[in-house]
Amino acid sequence: MTRSGPGCAVWEITLRCNLKCIHCGSAAGRAREDELSTEEALELCKQLKSIKCKGVALMGGEPLLREDWSTIGRRVRELGMELSIITNGYVHVESKLTEISGINPELVTVSLDGGNPETHDMIRGVQGSFESVINALHRFIDLDIPTAVITTVHKLNLKDLKAIRSLLVGKGIAWQIQMAMPYGRLTREHVLSEEEYYSLALFIASTRRKYSKKDLMLAGAHDMGYFSRLLPPLQVMPWQGCQAGISTLGIQSNGNILGCLALPDEFIEGNVREQSLEEIWNNPRFSSYSRNVRKSDIGGDCISCDNHRICKGGCTAVSYSMAGGLHRDPYCLRRIEERFESED
Repeated sequence: MTRSGPGCAVWEITLRCNLKCIHCGSAAGRAREDELSTEEALELCKQLKSIKCKGVALMGGEPLLREDWSTIGRRVRELGMELSIITNGYVHVESKLTEISGINPELVTVSLDGGNPETHDMIRGVQGSFESVINALHRFIDLDIPTAVITTVHKLNLKDLKAIRSLLVGKGIAWQIQMAMPYGRLTREHVLSEEEYYSLALFIASTRRKYSKKDLMLAGAHDMGYFSRLLPPLQVMPWQGCQAGISTLGIQSNGNILGCLALPDEFIEGNVREQSLEEIWNNPRFSSYSRNVRKSDIGGDCISCDNHRICKGGCTAVSYSMAGGLHRDPYCLRRIEERFESED
């Protein structure tokens, strides 16, 4: 069976990084010893096109530290796929601007995790990273490069959201908020409680109501939801269940393939050095946890929910890390609201 290609392949082109982020799910720092060569990476670009992938997001580690990042990005564009770049902003931006502008990406996303140097630099593990991020944002805006910010929220920066918002309003920057999970360096003690998670949802909802899309385009990521009785949808598109291996594809820097790059190594299902991407993607067993969800797969409180056929138990990454199984994501707005009601 030939499936429609993913809307976006998130490709970690290197694990090399110049920061030491507390919440890094891949514990990035050093490049993998077996990362794809330039030739292999360009071949993978062709294979992404062959499965009708619509867009590619280059990330790391820090993708701009890989010497051939622009060669890979240019090939993505030459093949007619959309290109986005996710950077930590702690690079010598001026030396990269000509190449970035020349490639003409649909979007450059910069990570910003604090509203001031104290919080951001503490989380990112390097002094001066906040100043570098702000400078990068200004330079991208100056050159009319479509720019976004992504903020990964945990207990150490939940209080900074209003300050971050103040930095972004009116700048023409899109903002995505996601929740940190206990993978890689992040310890469970720093993960938001369910009450803190709900307060984060309230912040997203109130910000979307307060500001027009022109002033600040804000959306929650795949782990922000679901089916609240009180709050409007927080994501760009209505939640239709985990999209790993359906509309998304994850690629590690050594060619390992997952349905979603947010998932841990237990979910690796192939490697492009051993099989073609087309064979991996079209394998009936690939991402079966999201492609072929049965009622009997759904567990926890999700099975009794009226929306389980659509929601399918929420985000796989959150469910696996926080509930120890699939299709039972405890970070669900509706479930939290029901618990609040029962406690009154």
